[in-house]
Amino acid sequence: MPRRLDHLVICVHDLAQAALDWQRLGFSLTPTGVHPFGTSNRLAMFGNNFLELLAVTDAAAVPPAAPNHFSFAAHNQDFLATGEGMSMLALHSADAHADAARFKANHIGAYAPFDFGRDAVLPGGGTARVEFSLAFATDPAMPGIAFFTCQQRHPPELFWKPEYQHHPNGALRVIEVVMSAPEPAEHRGFLERITENAAELGPGRLTVGESCDRITVLGPSELALRLPGLAVAPSPSFCAARLAVTDLDATRRALKDNGVDFDVADAVLLVPPTASHGLALEFIQQETI
Repeated sequence: MPRRLDHLVICVHDLAQAALDWQRLGFSLTPTGVHPFGTSNRLAMFGNNFLELLAVTDAAAVPPAAPNHFSFAAHNQDFLATGEGMSMLALHSADAHADAARFKANHIGAYAPFDFGRDAVLPGGGTARVEFSLAFATDPAMPGIAFFTCQQRHPPELFWKPEYQHHPNGALRVIEVVMSAPEPAEHRGFLERITENAAELGPGRLTVGESCDRITVLGPSELALRLPGLAVAPSPSFCAARLAVTDLDATRRALKDNGVDFDVADAVLLVPPTASHGLALEFIQQETI
């Protein structure tokens, strides 16, 4: 089965400030989660995927990368050396160890699977232990960003909490990740292997997945049409996320009330990356997907 979007890793320098800014954007965030490898996060949780605000909070605990071992924390630490934004895309997994073996066979990631756990703060104030397994994939043609699959090895009810899944801006889930690349077609093979889905090519663009679980890669001219004014990076990068909302008018009111600048065109509300720590946000009403 094609892999669905699991979560987006958005790297920030100051987790507390980023949390305030994302709450201003109308997102409810989970309490801070602390990883055993030097990073901490806060999540905007939806029905079956989420956004992860991530910061390096203990540099001394960050393990270096090593042969056949991808360091999640070191990758994000390196990413932050050049700025904030989306550093990694996670896809859903039912068996990350099997994914790691498949990635190695498909020549997109000769990395050992990575297992870890952390304490999650529950809505009532208690904690629960949550456990994850990750399988990483990288492409030399896309330096600076990375992909992985994420398997949750705890009972779902310990992680997915209704209290954390309702947002003042009406966001329901991430439905699309937008990338920019000088030549989108060059990344077809890797993206087809990591998503286990066929890609569609068009002039200046490549898409993988259905409309509610899609990766879109745009060349410079297509990027200028969809995200006017967005700077084109010299190498492939994650530049925007599209989210379905219950009522776009309600989203507009929530952002306006909080003093957030945005544009609306073709039934899409666009928040620039300057307001969201490096990742442009597109909101679209669920019924129009």
